[in-house]
Amino acid sequence: MKIHPIPMKKAIFLVLTLTGVFRFTAQTVYTGTIGHYPVEMVIDAGSGSASAVYAYTNFDEPIPLDNGVIKNGKLTFHEKDKKQIRAILTFDNYSNDRKNLTGIWKNNKTQNELKITLSRKYIVENGKDTEWKNIEILQPVSSGNKYFKAVLSKEKDQYYPRVSSIKVFEKRTDKLLQQLNTECQFWGLNNLEIDDYNFDGVNDLSVFEASYAGPNTSRVYFLYDKKTQQYHESSFSGISLEFDHVKKRVYERNQCCAGTIVTTAEYKVVKNNMVLLSEYCFRWSDKKQELTERKMKECQ
Repeated sequence: MKIHPIPMKKAIFLVLTLTGVFRFTAQTVYTGTIGHYPVEMVIDAGSGSASAVYAYTNFDEPIPLDNGVIKNGKLTFHEKDKKQIRAILTFDNYSNDRKNLTGIWKNNKTQNELKITLSRKYIVENGKDTEWKNIEILQPVSSGNKYFKAVLSKEKDQYYPRVSSIKVFEKRTDKLLQQLNTECQFWGLNNLEIDDYNFDGVNDLSVFEASYAGPNTSRVYFLYDKKTQQYHESSFSGISLEFDHVKKRVYERNQCCAGTIVTTAEYKVVKNNMVLLSEYCFRWSDKKQELTERKMKECQ
């Protein structure tokens, strides 16, 4: 996969922008009720904004809330059904430190209201002096009859927690179907993605692994086997992989040095393995003021 030349100013802006996306916030797990219905909710709150995911525990269908606003101590979420606002959730006197939260779930169409009552189960604490393990964080994605939780652990010599495993549960029964061992960075609520990575028509699973210089990231890919009904860790690897389901190709883009060196690669998938088809090297040219193609060895 070749790329179009990128002006230097734009390349640097892209690196700085994407690097700034990563922020550490406070994740808190709550259990409680909305009306008479039992729920589990995870709130990821920062300064003035928040995201969350919750599920009615009788159904276990994750409901993401990614547009929260904190203003004058009031936390407000808009729950959407596709592009339409389905409900508005509000919490007065919100604070990360509060062990109990009360609020209102309001149907945006009928204006019917249900009381929200939540109790803190645990909080994800950062810092060198804290040590804990096996905190489970509900993920906002699911696949068929399965939902997922990221299992976090933190040792004293680590400032931030790690994702030590992914638990796969059956919806409605909460039966543990599988536990996938990992060693990955914690990426807030959105550690997991669902996609068909080997182009076999079945959704697979990937876990955010690490963030590197600039926009470079990596993931661990688990392919789903329909016969065994299990996920298996694949050999897929690379930097910032993208999957084209029309062409059935995998594309990799790796950049460094403020965007002055970029490599790209194209792969096909054969028997659940990535097979390299082509790769390219681009380096910044002061003379042309753009990225220009060079020999691959000049990017290594």
